[in-house]
Amino acid sequence: MPSSAVVQIAVSALLGAVLAGCSTQAEVDAPPRIARVAQVQSDSVQNVEVYPGDVRARHESALGFRVSGKINSRKVDVGAHVDEGQVLATIDPRDLALAQSSARATLASAQAAYQLAKSEHERYKTLSEKRFVSQFDLEGKTNALEAAKAHVSEARAALDTASNQANYAQLKADANGVITAVSAEAGQVVGAGQAVMTLAHDGPKEVEISVPEQAIAQLEVGAAASVELWTESGRHHEAKVREIAPDADAMTRTYRVRVAFIDGASGARLGQTARVYFNSSSNDNQVLIPLSALYEKNGEPAIWLVDPVTRQVHLSPVELQSFGERGALINNGLESESWIVTAGVHRLREGEVINPIDDLNRRVSF
Repeated sequence: MPSSAVVQIAVSALLGAVLAGCSTQAEVDAPPRIARVAQVQSDSVQNVEVYPGDVRARHESALGFRVSGKINSRKVDVGAHVDEGQVLATIDPRDLALAQSSARATLASAQAAYQLAKSEHERYKTLSEKRFVSQFDLEGKTNALEAAKAHVSEARAALDTASNQANYAQLKADANGVITAVSAEAGQVVGAGQAVMTLAHDGPKEVEISVPEQAIAQLEVGAAASVELWTESGRHHEAKVREIAPDADAMTRTYRVRVAFIDGASGARLGQTARVYFNSSSNDNQVLIPLSALYEKNGEPAIWLVDPVTRQVHLSPVELQSFGERGALINNGLESESWIVTAGVHRLREGEVINPIDDLNRRVSF
């Protein structure tokens, strides 16, 4: 056999041995499957609802003119602190002044007509006593006198209305507070009752939050809560639910809820961001697990338990109470502080050794 053929056979044999060895070594040293794990906690620990909101005044007024007209001037800006009775804006008073003058002239005319009717009535009364005029004529003058008197009352009421409307040319603050919004400017024509400014009254403050439809049934007026201001991280203020809107917002389908501070929270500023915490009642025997941790065996719910010593997984049946946005509520089959697999449950085998990691992909050491 030629030497070249011998060399080729030797090389082929050597490569085959190397490949076989690599395959065997790969099968022996295959690393454990990576699986995400978490430690079970009781529902009483996890069952805390958190809602973002912002600080509002207990009482707010949407201020507007009581008559229509063109705005002449705006005397305050957003953020200005105003006192009760302070003039905030004015509208052109000329049309209102003309209406007042017209009403005053109408009253003077009605009063003159009344005086004429009164003198006519007195004259006819004297003539009737002397039987120079009939009783029918006297009754006509009496009715005319009553009508003239009614016209005077009507004209006086119209003058009072016109005078009030002339005073409505000034928009005044109805309480001490802070202007939080301005929705009209000088030169703009506004209608009667149209909101021009928003005034947040001085006094108690509270937090407004939006609660989804599926959670609103768990809240009631007077329910205890705690508020954490964004600028005071870690400090919680005692609070309670003061008001729950009776209907949901047409766009967001959430309910407006007002949470009032019990301790006053003097450091809270209007518009400041806050978090509101609610503790729901729960059973200490129940645990809450992620939905991704659920596994099904023979049509029954189960989870993969992790042995902290051997890092082996074992399938364990559980009793499922309910599903929710936060996860699945388990009645029986799990104990608090047990370790379970929360992702990749459909790829595991009974007794398999895993390489556990947490939600941040960090290795877990039991």
